[in-house]
Amino acid sequence: MSKNSKWKYGFFLGCVAPNRYPMIEASIRAVFDHLGAEILELEGASCCPAPGVFRAFHIPTWLVIAARNLTIAEELGIDVVTGCNGCYGTLRDAWVELNHEPELKKMINEHLAKIGREFKGSIEPKHVVQVLYQDLGIEYLRGFVKHKFKDLKVAVHYGCHIIKPSDKRPWGGEYEDPTFLDEIIEITGAKSINYKDKFQCCGAGGAVRTAVKEISADFSREKLENIRDAGADIIIDCCPFCHLQLDLGQMEANNFYKDIIGEPYKIPVIYVTQLLGLAFGIDPNLLGLMKNHDLQQVPPFISLEPFLEKVKNQLT
Repeated sequence: MSKNSKWKYGFFLGCVAPNRYPMIEASIRAVFDHLGAEILELEGASCCPAPGVFRAFHIPTWLVIAARNLTIAEELGIDVVTGCNGCYGTLRDAWVELNHEPELKKMINEHLAKIGREFKGSIEPKHVVQVLYQDLGIEYLRGFVKHKFKDLKVAVHYGCHIIKPSDKRPWGGEYEDPTFLDEIIEITGAKSINYKDKFQCCGAGGAVRTAVKEISADFSREKLENIRDAGADIIIDCCPFCHLQLDLGQMEANNFYKDIIGEPYKIPVIYVTQLLGLAFGIDPNLLGLMKNHDLQQVPPFISLEPFLEKVKNQLT
């Protein structure tokens, strides 16, 4: 499809997607291209840096690195788009803080001047879901749906950084019960089901996954149990790090808590643009929807076969 000049974004990849889940990156590129939105590379971009690590140790360093990443997009004159909640949290929080605190902005720019850069605050960091929901809009997306899924029950996982802190997010101030991701999912015909503690953390954030794997897996176990109890066929997320935790984390929960969970967890985990892309009629291979493989320590760790089998007859 021809590109719409107003839908042009600098693609901030982050770390987890290109290194652990390149299929997520592939699906974002395929869906944006299909919708007529253009994404350009942010050459020289670094880690965002991670909000649960850098910010916890030294805020000025966190801000300088985030601001440097934003200046790359400023040079191109386009907004940033990222498919990662953590990257979104860092880039958007830094953008808001620096635009509202002149002295802080001055200090950060003194550091950036050493490498010939200046943060202006002239572009907006956006999430992939924000672009889909606010820039393109639900009705525009609906016009691309070719295949409607029937009897597909979806457990939507928002993740933390896409909605909090609410005063730095574009969802209307206090936002304790968002629906924007559910609305996107349901244009495909899938049903977003309610489940207990839907907005609970996946267990990966705040460096918990790195520091105390067993506690991290317990977060996942509780969330997965609630999802399974609700009868979900798949989990839909919008963050590669959440995706890692809900995919590989199922294997870890099955290992750590095998004595209390009963049957092992095996709920397919699908990124939002992978589901959208299928509904739009995009080739599953371009969306990175991989079938079973025999490779060790290579995602997806939970087989997608049950999901692909369930919808294959609805894709013709």
